[in-house]
Amino acid sequence: MGIDLGATKVVSGLVAPDGTIVRHSGRHLHANDGPGGVIRTLARSARTCLAGSSDRPAAIGVAVAAQVDPRTGTVVHAPNLGWRDVPLARRVSEELGARVVVVNDARAAAVAEWRHGAGIGATDMFFLTLGTGVGGSAVVGGRLLEGGSHALGEVGHMTIVVGGRRCHCPNWGCLEAYVGGWAIAERAQEAVRADPTAGMPLLARAGSAAGITAQTVFQAHRAGDILAGRIVRETERFLADGAVGIVNAFNPSLLVLGGGLVAGMPEFIAVVESAVRARCQPPAAGARIVPARLGEDAALVGAADVARDTTRRA
Repeated sequence: MGIDLGATKVVSGLVAPDGTIVRHSGRHLHANDGPGGVIRTLARSARTCLAGSSDRPAAIGVAVAAQVDPRTGTVVHAPNLGWRDVPLARRVSEELGARVVVVNDARAAAVAEWRHGAGIGATDMFFLTLGTGVGGSAVVGGRLLEGGSHALGEVGHMTIVVGGRRCHCPNWGCLEAYVGGWAIAERAQEAVRADPTAGMPLLARAGSAAGITAQTVFQAHRAGDILAGRIVRETERFLADGAVGIVNAFNPSLLVLGGGLVAGMPEFIAVVESAVRARCQPPAAGARIVPARLGEDAALVGAADVARDTTRRA
């Protein structure tokens, strides 16, 4: 079983070795009300997936937007959940009675895309995911890189604006603080409060400034709203800056873009490709830029693969 634990939702699935999802829980929303409440929602999602089936998973992989210690299954730091040092593997195992492996969600999605999706056959690939947060993972020379503390690829927290906006991590000016879903929403809310007249279309869609999300901005932009269009164009510039740095640093042959924001604004693919071609160092500028194939289920598919791999090695 693979479980994708995000900042607001949980999705579970039973996954075959070829990456096919055999059973799916549907989306369960959680209130981000601390580990106890979130883990209860996670367990409910898993039980929904298994309801009426005689299948029981040999192991469960949980993908979470966090820095993870894979040896213990501890969430070291999950900025958008507000967690530190949560023994997630142990607590989920107690709830569900199965072996549990915990993996960073971007790394899980990268595994899925590499083995079953857009990255099949690639030996040098970077997977960049744009959702509530911004994450990444690198395949270099046919190996998924881990880093000294298993946190390699946290490109959402590289600085792109010196002295810039406060991120949910300890840093300021991070890529995520401009391009993450929460940050797009925050910037739009600030713009509406600063100019309520210009913000009327966004307010009408969301009901209140606090209700504005990144998807609200995208929808208003498609409807021709000027303020939403300005926020989208700003976001594209920040995303282009980040993508150029990533491609120059990791020199992938293939850059795969995934996550809910790419699904909501597929135009981001062309923005990134144009920036890479025009602004990267010549050896890096030829990287192919492609959308992820597995959609929002990539993280749960990859988490199941990681759990399966761990079980085989045991």
